[in-house]
This record gives sequence, structure tokens and C-alpha cells, in this order.
Amino acid sequence: MVALALAMVATPALPARAQISLTTAVDLALHSNPRVQGAQADVAKARAQLSEMHDVFVPAITAGAGLGQAYGYLPSPPTLFTVNAGSVVFSASQGFYIRSARAGLNAAQLALEDVRETVALDTALAFIAVGHDQQREQVVRQQAGFADTLVTIVQERADAGQDTQIGLTQARLTAAQLRLSTLRAEDDTANDREHLARLMGIPADALRVDDNFPETPVPLDEPSAPAQGYANPAVASAFANAEAKQQQAKGDARFRFWPQITSVIQYNRYATFTNSFKDLENIYKGNNGLTLLTSNEAAFGVLIQLPFFDAARSARARETAADAAKALHDAQNAQIDALDGQTRARHTIAELKEQADVAAFEQQLAQQQLDVLLVQLQGGTGDANSAPMTPKDEQKARIDEREKYLGVIDAGFQWRQAEIQLLRQTGKLLDWLNS
Repeated sequence: MVALALAMVATPALPARAQISLTTAVDLALHSNPRVQGAQADVAKARAQLSEMHDVFVPAITAGAGLGQAYGYLPSPPTLFTVNAGSVVFSASQGFYIRSARAGLNAAQLALEDVRETVALDTALAFIAVGHDQQREQVVRQQAGFADTLVTIVQERADAGQDTQIGLTQARLTAAQLRLSTLRAEDDTANDREHLARLMGIPADALRVDDNFPETPVPLDEPSAPAQGYANPAVASAFANAEAKQQQAKGDARFRFWPQITSVIQYNRYATFTNSFKDLENIYKGNNGLTLLTSNEAAFGVLIQLPFFDAARSARARETAADAAKALHDAQNAQIDALDGQTRARHTIAELKEQADVAAFEQQLAQQQLDVLLVQLQGGTGDANSAPMTPKDEQKARIDEREKYLGVIDAGFQWRQAEIQLLRQTGKLLDWLNS
């Protein structure tokens, strides 16, 4: 379906003259683009945050040791090592925090999808821009060649007294203007080629783009409702982010009169070689002479906390609730803007399609007029009262026909650009490329 291709010269990674499709070019850009890699890092961070919210129910275990000597009476003698463990058993807010993290992960994944669409758009536009630039450069070079021939013809006519110096100056001006246009066309081609090469992560000298444009079947009839309820992945990500903030606000608000239960486990191994432990042994000796003090101590249980009043947390809950409301309204505005943009894009594409048809008919008319002129040059007009056609008229007609063809190239390019941009706005560009 996608006929656009790259002809590559020899590079370390690619064989000489290898043909790379537009889809492959986009794939190269998606693998090497820093924006995509940054969005992937955001997804990894969001996934870790979700795991963190779940892991509060997993006991955290710490162990330590304090070696040394102690003298005299100490209620708690030095420990040889200590092990502590604890975790959240129940928290009314934690369920909301988990849902918030899950929505945040969804938002990050949708944002990654949107970034991939953006990079695909940049690559596709740069890809077809290079093809467009090469077409323009070729046509302008043809015009410049016709203009040089025109200067030669007018110079000979002026030397023979059949043309004026004004006509010669005009011909030279036309040739100079077209030489300038040729330089500009070369610059445009070089700039777009380098931009595409940077997106793909390959040398610019290795890029060769053919002149074919891909077929872009974009339906111009506006759908009654966007797919999945959202205009594109960016809007979907905004709503997911709003959902994450709403769940966060609900979790922050649920703390007053809601108990929080945590488990507590502790084990101590006392340093029996210290003098303080031996003093305690003497103190805790029973009537039978055996000590009641052991070197091991363990405790376990639950800690229950019931918040009654916390002004700072109340203010924090109001803050997160306002932030969640704003995020929701921002997502709604993004949906409206995206749908409005899609509507405008569809109308623009319809207009550009008609402009392309007009440009094609103008070029066709100019070609037909050139064909008639060439026939008249060969056999004459057949009308004794009309002025005969000259080689000067032929070169002017050729320049004019090429100018009309430039209009065809530009109109087609603008039409293709608008179609690709609409695919990007609807979040279907990668689906089209992969099809």
C-alpha cells in the first residue's frame, strides 16, 4: 500500500542501494528517537509507582547489629543484632492510591502512544517532503535549461535585429531568477534530507527518496462519535491523568475517623558478653538460682491509629481535589479542541483536493497549448494574417508548462500533508503505516 521507498547507498548497517519503505523509516525513527525513549521511561516509572502502592502490604524487613561493651545497670542491654519487620494491614486510603497509580500507568502508556504518533508524523512528513523537494528541484532545473536556451535564442535575434535589448534583458532576468530558484530547491532538498536522516538515525548522504507518494485513504465524512470515546491518544491520556488525580484526591480525603492498622514484629539478640547483661542476670535470678533473663527477645502485634483532627491533611485533601477538577476540565477542553481540529482538517483536505484538480487541469491545458505550438512551429499556423510561431515562443511555453507542473507538485504535496496530519489527529497514523 505504501509505495514510497528509500534508495540507500552503502552504509555499515544497510546494503548498497537498499530499498527502505516508509514504514521501515518510521520504525527506525521510533527506535532511536529520544522523545519515544523518554516516554518509555515515564511508563517504567508509572509501573514502578503502581508496584510501590501494592508493596506497602508486603512487610519491610531490616536487620542491624551494635557491637560493643556496656557497664552498669541498663534496662535494655546492648543487642548483638536486631531484626524489625512491619507492613500496612489496613488503610482506607490505600485502595484509592492503588487505583490512582493504575490510572497513572494507563495515562503514561497512552502518552507513549501519542509520542509515537508524533514521531511517526514527523518522519512521514519529512519523508514525503524529500520526495517533493527532489521533484521540484528536477522541474526547476528543466526550467533553468529552457531559460538558458531562451537567452541564447533572444541573443541571436537581437544580434540579427529581430528582437530588442529589453527582450534580451527580460530573458536574462528570467534565467537568473530560475538559477536562484534552483539553488533554493537544492537547499530545501538538503535541509529536509538532513532532517529525515536525523529522525532515522542514519547518515544524510545515504538517503535517496523516489518521487512516488503513498496512497492515503482518509475518510472525509466526520464520524458521529470518536473511537473509544476519545479523539486521539493524547486526549485519552489526559482523561486517564485526570482519573489518577481524582483517585488521589479521594485517598487524601479519607483519613478522619478511618483506622490505619500496621503490623509490628521485632526480634533482639542481646550481647551476653557485656557486663551490663551479666548484672541484669544477677538481678533477675530466681529462688532456684537460675536466671530469668534470656538472650533472646521477640515481640509482635498490630498498631492501630485513628486520626481525629489533622488540619494539614485536610488542606492537602482540598488541594488535590481542586487539582483533580482542573485536570478533568483540561481533558474536556482537549477533547473539544481535538474534535474541532479534525473537523477543520477534513474541510481543508476537501479544498486541497479540489486545488490539486485545478492545478492538474491547468498543467494539462499548458501541455496541450505547448503541443499545439510545436505543431505550428513544424507546419505553420495556416493563417497568413497571424504571426508565425518562433523558437522563442516555444521556450516560453515550455517554461510556463513546467511552472504549471510545479503547481501540480505543490498542490499534491499539500494535499498529502493534510491527509497525514488528519491521520495523526485521529490517532490512526501508525495503524495506516502498519497496514
